[in-house]
Amino acid sequence: MAWLNGREVTISMSRRGNCWDNACAESFFALLKKEWTKPLGTIERSDMGDEVRYYIDEFYPKMRRHMTLGGLTPSAYAANS
Repeated sequence: MAWLNGREVTISMSRRGNCWDNACAESFFALLKKEWTKPLGTIERSDMGDEVRYYIDEFYPKMRRHMTLGGLTPSAYAANS
């Protein structure tokens, strides 16, 4: 904790054992693995890095539709808000 405080790092978790702290991140990474990386199978590390970057920068925000956003992509939803 002192190491973080000494570097002015703000801890984002609310309290020990609060399972909701990481719900959004856990959901995103579960989708990344299930939808994108698992179907790729075994590929080179550099290729996997390229695939993950594409998913994060292009596919997820610009092409993946979300029912909680009314069937819009995150980019389209943000543009309409």
